[in-house]
Amino acid sequence: MAKPGIPFWILLPLLPLGTASMAEDRSSPRSGTADDLPLVKKVLSARQEYQTSLEILREHYRRQNDLERMKWVEDELLSFHRISKRPYRLELDVPPPNLQPVQNQPEANELFRRAMSYKGKGWLTEHDDNLRRAEILFQQLLSQYPQSDKIADTAYQLGEIYESRAFKQPQRAVAYFERCFQWNPHTSTDARLRAARIYDRTLHDRTRAVALYKEVLNRDTDAKRLDEARRRLTELSSIPRPH
Repeated sequence: MAKPGIPFWILLPLLPLGTASMAEDRSSPRSGTADDLPLVKKVLSARQEYQTSLEILREHYRRQNDLERMKWVEDELLSFHRISKRPYRLELDVPPPNLQPVQNQPEANELFRRAMSYKGKGWLTEHDDNLRRAEILFQQLLSQYPQSDKIADTAYQLGEIYESRAFKQPQRAVAYFERCFQWNPHTSTDARLRAARIYDRTLHDRTRAVALYKEVLNRDTDAKRLDEARRRLTELSSIPRPH
């Protein structure tokens, strides 16, 4: 069982090969090298331990009614959350593609509602902080409730967050957009098109972009999305492939 606060899929590479391979998704970009896995795991564990320690300390000062020190801890927590944290290894950040969104879980629903309330707050100076608050809650939902019927919508929201100017993490964004339609093939969102655009315009992965534009034509029903996918496929077919 995973440690509290650490997503279970971080432990998947330690399972026997036959089990771990179920979490493989060759369509999503990977990062790092074969020998960085234990180092990345150590960094992720240290991040979690640092955050948890600060939260415990904040609660201690709250119980002691030491408002000044509690504010110090909150400032440090805020600074920690504002730091851009790269995933380094996407397979340790993104849950596997074979999750099943089969349960209506009230706790997960409440996390989703709270996350959306932060994500939806205006585009003012504090919006980046609200996006980070939303990210934390969405990730908590995926970690604690991987069978919730909200996971596909959560993946879509995380895709938008990681694509935003506050994060600018296109590989991470495209992986979560893909999880949205992998977990719910009948999603009404534009996740396939959003993923295709990133592969096309940002990651310059023409093969994957073409495959996803074709999926849009086969699976989507929105006229504007269909027109965009059809138009871009025509444009790409006229561009010579690099040798």
